[in-house]
Formats: sequence, C-alpha cells, structure tokens
Amino acid sequence: MGRGKIVIRRIDNSTSRQVTFSKRRNGLLKKAKELSILCDAEVGLIVFSSTGRLYEFSSTSMKSVIDRYGKAKEEQFGTNNTTSEIMLWQREAASLRQQLHNLQENHKQLMGEELSGLGVRDLQSLENRLEMSIRSVRMRKDHLLKSEIEELQSKGSLIHQENMDLSRRISILSQQKMELHRKLQASEPRGVADANTSSGTPCSFSIAQDADVPANLEQRQSQQKGGGQREELMAPELGLQLH
Repeated sequence: MGRGKIVIRRIDNSTSRQVTFSKRRNGLLKKAKELSILCDAEVGLIVFSSTGRLYEFSSTSMKSVIDRYGKAKEEQFGTNNTTSEIMLWQREAASLRQQLHNLQENHKQLMGEELSGLGVRDLQSLENRLEMSIRSVRMRKDHLLKSEIEELQSKGSLIHQENMDLSRRISILSQQKMELHRKLQASEPRGVADANTSSGTPCSFSIAQDADVPANLEQRQSQQKGGGQREELMAPELGLQLH
C-alpha cells in the first residue's frame, strides 16, 4: 500500500513543523546538488528558517548566481524603467516582510514562546542575549536611582541649612525679647516714682454730697444770719471730707 497524500498546509505543531523543515531542507539541498552535477546547471538555493537561520547551496558562487539572476530578470522584463522600478519595490517589500517576520519570531522567543524548535546552541545564544539585556536594564536603573539619591541628599542639606538659619534667628529674637523684658522691669519703679512726684498733691480730697443737701440748702441759707454756730454746723452737712 502506498502512502496517503499529505495536505500541503502550514503545520500548527511547532515541534512537528521543525522536524518536517529539517527533513525537507536536507532533501532539497541534496536535490539541488544532484541537479547541478547531473545536468551541469548553475544552481543557487537560499533557505531561511522560521527562526531566521540561513541555509544555502550554490554550485559556483552565491554572489555570481544572484548577479546572473538579476541580469536575467532585467533582460526578461526589458529596459522599461517602470517595470524595473516595480520589481525593485517588490523586492524591497518582500525583504521588509521577511525582516518583519524575523523580528516577530525573535520577539516571541524573547518572551519565552516558540522555543520548541530551537536547539541547545540557539537556546544558549538566546539566554546570553537576555542576560545582556537584563544587565543593561539594571545598569540604567542603578544610574537613575543614584541620581535621585544625590538630588534628595542635596535637597536635604539645603533644608538642614535653612533650619539652622531659622534656629539662629529664633535664638537672637529670644535674647532680644529677654533684654527688653529686663529693661522694662528695671525702668518700671522709676516711672511709678516719677508719676507720684509729678502729681504735687500730698493728699487727695473727695467731696461727698448727700441726696438731701439741695432740699435743705435754702433753709440753711436762711438761717445763716443766726450766727457762727450755725455756719459751723453747715459745713459737715455739705459733705466736705478731708483725706
């Protein structure tokens, strides 16, 4: 019984895809070599894996094969500048698509994905790249932290200096306040003595008048003619007091 037909489509399992790629790549390179020897043909074969690795075979020189290919394509499409420009842009677009595909594969590998198709050397190379990246990130982080610490220390020293200046000012103001207080205490008795002497009155008088004085005033004025004894009695009733 013969083998069944294989559906030509992308293999979803990455391990199976890598195994199939390795087998068919070797078969393709073998066929290209046999074709160049048996048919005396100039063969150039270039293969890029999904991980971006290059596999090639050329019967003479790959550069001469590529140059010959370019000249043949130009002769095939003539000297039409428009066609040549279109071809140029098509090649550029194909190259950019391939680069984008390689970058996507590398990004997946750096994120820890699609690693089943890599060998020991590829994994070691990937590990070295990751370690170098981590080292660069740590160096940058340490540099930023050191700069921030130095800036904070500078601000702290300025604040400390300002606190010292404020403390000195407060101490000076406190001393001035105490001196003024002592001067006031020393000058207060003199002021009191000066106030007492400048008044010039050894004693003070107060006049107290009863509420009944105005009512009895006319009667007593009418009785003043009665003699000096009544005048002497009127003086206490008017409320004159000596202190």
